[in-house]
Amino acid sequence: MNPNAKRYWHEFWEKKGAEMPKSVSAWQFGSDPDQLAQLVIAGIKTATCSGHVFYEQENEPLPSVGDYSIILSSADMPVAMIQTVKVEVLPMNEVSEEFAIAEGEGNGTYTYWWDAHESWFKEELGKIGHTFQEDMLLVCERFELIDVK
Repeated sequence: MNPNAKRYWHEFWEKKGAEMPKSVSAWQFGSDPDQLAQLVIAGIKTATCSGHVFYEQENEPLPSVGDYSIILSSADMPVAMIQTVKVEVLPMNEVSEEFAIAEGEGNGTYTYWWDAHESWFKEELGKIGHTFQEDMLLVCERFELIDVK
């Protein structure tokens, strides 16, 4: 976690006067970090997903209920804090329309979600020598906005 994110994390818990949780991560949304962060701040985006294979490739643990994340801008500056409230691992072709809409992207339709994610996954999977499959496993995460920087 970068120094700005660490400072934000510590200052948030100091202001709350609460015990600081031990675990937090800081990251950017993949395709358009600034726009997607603004959707979170506006309360439109309450879910996100990623390919399970990327967690395996990077040897990263899957998100868990209760996890905190600091959302970073494209300039790696903290803009908001979220907390995970639900995690499911599902084949992409079994992701519900309701979940796709909760991602809050584009025109808010399942078709937009599918097309945008298929395109992004094809590109990113190609970089690591994998090919897109409609039933690829996705880590589907729902979250609540905790704070806006």
